[in-house]
Amino acid sequence: MHKSSAWPLSQAYVALVFYASLYPFSGWRDQGIAPWEFLWAAWPKYWTGFDIAVNISGYVPLGFLLALSFLRRGSPGDRQVSTWAAITVSTAAAAVLSFCMESLQTYLPARVPSNVDFGLNTVGALLGAVAAAALEFAGGIDRWDRVRGRWFVDDARGGLVLLALWPFALLFPAAVPLGLGQVFERVEAALVDWVMDTPFLEWVPVRDVELQPLAPGVELLCVALGMLVPCLLGFSVMRSVMRRTALAVCALGVGILATALSAALSWGPSHAWAWLSLPVQIGLGFGFALALMALPLPRRGCAALVILALVLHLSLLNQAPASAYFAQTLQTWEQGRFIRFNGLAQWLGWLWPYAALVYVLVRVSRAEPQNRIGA
Repeated sequence: MHKSSAWPLSQAYVALVFYASLYPFSGWRDQGIAPWEFLWAAWPKYWTGFDIAVNISGYVPLGFLLALSFLRRGSPGDRQVSTWAAITVSTAAAAVLSFCMESLQTYLPARVPSNVDFGLNTVGALLGAVAAAALEFAGGIDRWDRVRGRWFVDDARGGLVLLALWPFALLFPAAVPLGLGQVFERVEAALVDWVMDTPFLEWVPVRDVELQPLAPGVELLCVALGMLVPCLLGFSVMRSVMRRTALAVCALGVGILATALSAALSWGPSHAWAWLSLPVQIGLGFGFALALMALPLPRRGCAALVILALVLHLSLLNQAPASAYFAQTLQTWEQGRFIRFNGLAQWLGWLWPYAALVYVLVRVSRAEPQNRIGA
């Protein structure tokens, strides 16, 4: 049996809840109030339908993933017996997480703990767990097992998790569309601040010249590599050429839509397609063409090409400065309802290619029998 992707995805979602609940992580203080006092607080005077929807829907995926990972632990014959246990355990785990987050908000001046939020979070987790149980009862999990078995190799969990996170990594705008992992300039600045006023400042390899914007041709290549990497990553865990073709088409569509959504959230719906310049269009087409050329390659060869593409992509991308629109973007997100997710989306965009690089390096280092793919 292959390992389920639900558990690592649930862990990633816990990180999202942690970040969204405790942002901005500053100004911690003790008010002399017990952290559980919010449980007996009066109904809040001010609340909106948006707050209710966010608190419920925010925990639905967590309850769903936790219940699904619980159901996938046993054999198919044991799952019917454990359905109610999965609902109970996943809802209780999500409720404990919500209680901890609300309790910690007692010590944050920018956050207000709420028993209503705690109750709505628990309801959302319960709805998600019930949805997972209903999916199991309807046979959806077994059908997904069969579909996954036809499409992907047994140990594809890490690749599937990375592919699932890729669209979310694109939500924070980058200097180059699909250009994830642009961290060199910020790491350099953070390192200088860290060793400032110490003898170690002279050891920092600070460049004498400023970073220059990418030339259109280099930008085109970066976009093409940004399109190619998730395709090759998927190819490295897939079984047949036809299914690889479907994945390449989906990756192209998801990459375009996620980038458009990012632009719309940051600068307004009227600017959703402002990023789609001629070099970007050619880069998307070139990357898709390269992906089609890689369709017949063996899985191990695709994994090796992921390493090459990522190294080249990160090398080119980190020679460019951060986006000129970063300050405007940050201000837009901080003044709106996306303040809690701004930093998380940015961190995901920074770290996704490096996580993919580590995953593929580990995969290439292992022996993989039956490396050929079918038609």
